[in-house]
Amino acid sequence: MNKDQRLKELTQMQYYVTQQQGTEPPYQNEFDQHFEEGIYVDIVSGKPLFSSKDKYDAGCGWPAFTKPLDAPEVSEHVDSSHGMRRVEVRSKTADSHLGHVFPDGPQQYGGLRYCINSAALRFIPVSKLQAEGYGEYVAYFK
Repeated sequence: MNKDQRLKELTQMQYYVTQQQGTEPPYQNEFDQHFEEGIYVDIVSGKPLFSSKDKYDAGCGWPAFTKPLDAPEVSEHVDSSHGMRRVEVRSKTADSHLGHVFPDGPQQYGGLRYCINSAALRFIPVSKLQAEGYGEYVAYFK
């Protein structure tokens, strides 16, 4: 399936977040308080982005991670919208807007907080990694 076909399958919120640099409402999203073991992939490309092993409750209302699972797949860009200077994070392959990275994360894990919109993600539980083509990540959870 090509990118245009995948974009047509997105919900209104998923499209708004990933393609229009939107932000979903805090505390009212699928993965803020989700802590099952597995990986989070780009809703558009399916590329692995983050792991539940690096997820924590930052109390910000969105899923928070200390680092990307596949660092080259997450690109950083200066964002000066809304009168602020922030660092936007996007997926490299699909160029999906994911969220922002802030320097206020847990110091023992590098000090970064990747604040990511649930609407930009699809979760793959450990039990389905192999079946969904992400078998290389099974060992990461052993």
